[in-house]
Amino acid sequence: MPQGKPGVVPDDGLTTRQRRNRPILAVHTGPMKGKSTAAFGMALRAWNQGWAIGVFQFVKSAKWRVGEEAAFRALGGLHEQTGQGGPVEWHKMGEGWSWARKRVSDADHAESAREGWAEIKRRLAGERHDFYVLDEFTYPLHWGWVDVDDVVTTLRERPGRQHVVITGRNAPQALLDAADLVTEMTKVKHPMDAGQKGQRGIEW
Repeated sequence: MPQGKPGVVPDDGLTTRQRRNRPILAVHTGPMKGKSTAAFGMALRAWNQGWAIGVFQFVKSAKWRVGEEAAFRALGGLHEQTGQGGPVEWHKMGEGWSWARKRVSDADHAESAREGWAEIKRRLAGERHDFYVLDEFTYPLHWGWVDVDDVVTTLRERPGRQHVVITGRNAPQALLDAADLVTEMTKVKHPMDAGQKGQRGIEW
């Protein structure tokens, strides 16, 4: 896409403006770091446009305070105080998942994931947010905790102009086929190759 121009203009009956404003389903997958980071970078752009942001974190511990969460909560507060940007909601699985009790077993985690997806479905149907980040959502799909066909159908049929970004390794093929934008993070080089562990400001 040289200079941001598409190589092909489809004969779909849509105007350039209509085609430009279609809702996007993006998937960031692959074995390398940066999948969530890229998704939150997109969410920053969405916030700046005044869009309502909904972040739903799967897998990560509810006790783990990531830098992106602190930043987006601050941006949500800024919106409430000044009207700048858009509103922000941030939800976590496990202890931080507001509609699930504390659970410990794999079966309980699976049920929690299904409850989380059910809530996201309700929000999509109600057009609650403009921009969704389903962080590490590929894992419940890969493990069979959440039905892939249901997810694909729901996302394909979502109303309005709701953008969705899903992150995580091992994204199922059906999800990749349904997506408009797929990015695979691959490793060329990593500090851990030289024995260096993660550090503040880089990994969290």
